[in-house]
This record gives sequence, structure tokens and C-alpha cells, in this order.
Amino acid sequence: MIRHKNKELTENSKHLRKNMTSEERKLWYKFLKHLPVTVNRQKVFDFYIVDFYCAKYKLVIEIDGSQHFEENGIKKDQKRDEYFKRLGITVIRYSNYDIIIVLTTFVRT
Repeated sequence: MIRHKNKELTENSKHLRKNMTSEERKLWYKFLKHLPVTVNRQKVFDFYIVDFYCAKYKLVIEIDGSQHFEENGIKKDQKRDEYFKRLGITVIRYSNYDIIIVLTTFVRT
């Protein structure tokens, strides 16, 4: 069962929405915000907060900083990804570098 109402995480997700990383901000304002489907920022799922979520396609988009490429970060991400897989939700991960390169190269302001 998905518990979207987690008071502690909900407060944190509000803070994260107001204080997005530069890569999250770029992806949101240059691309995701303009899609013809609803995409939520910093969505709470049980004990996780995801960067972006599209319910229509059951899709999570995560923007990974350098900590995600360290051993501990990789293990945590695998656990998270398994959780979402059990819910039938696909997780797509992009590095900060991916966002910078793709949005700078292919998306004009």
C-alpha cells in the first residue's frame, strides 16, 4: 500500500520544491512543466520522496548528484528502485551532467 501522507516527508518535500537543485530547476522549467501531462515535483511515496512523478505513465524521474555514484548511494538507489518496481512504477535516472548537457545542447530558452 502506498502512503502518500507522511507528515514529516510532506514538509520536507515542500521545502525541496522551493529549493530545487539547478539541474532539477532546468529540467522542470525547460521541459517537464510544459508537457501535456501532469508531472509532480518532489512527490511523497511512503518513506521516499522522488524528484518528479508522472502518474499517467507510472514514471519516476530522478536526477542524481555525485553521491548516487558512491557505493552507499548505489545500494540505496537499488533499494528504492525495487520498491517502485513492486508498485509497477518505472524509475528513470539521469545524472546532473546529463541534464546540463542535454538541456544546454538541445533545449533553447
